[in-house]
Amino acid sequence: MNKKTIKLFSSKKTDNWQTPRGLFRDLNEEFNFNFDPCPLNSIFDGLQVKWDKRCFINPPYSRIKDFLIKAHYEIQQGNTDIAVFLTFSNTDTAWFHDYIYPKAEIRFIRGRLKFLDQDGKIQNSAMRPSRIAILRK
Repeated sequence: MNKKTIKLFSSKKTDNWQTPRGLFRDLNEEFNFNFDPCPLNSIFDGLQVKWDKRCFINPPYSRIKDFLIKAHYEIQQGNTDIAVFLTFSNTDTAWFHDYIYPKAEIRFIRGRLKFLDQDGKIQNSAMRPSRIAILRK
């Protein structure tokens, strides 16, 4: 990789990206979510509150590990039955091996997602592929 490519992959404008509506709708139809510990522009810290039974988590990508640790804790405490994560699909990260593989059902998403910005406007395709990781009680 050249310096330009490395800079492109390591830069980010923000951690605040909305889940594509169709993807969320499909997952919600399957799992019937009743809590999102990290909604966009949240007034609470999802790492500091008790989670509910059926959670959807599109974590700030700079804090994925923290939310995975919290999900495992909430499941162990009996607060959460299912935690469905949307993350980038790199399989070389320590958090993937420590908290997802082989502890979760993994669904890879074909193609690149187009996340929404804070105003709900569709943005360019994500720089990395995405996956769904489903942690269960």
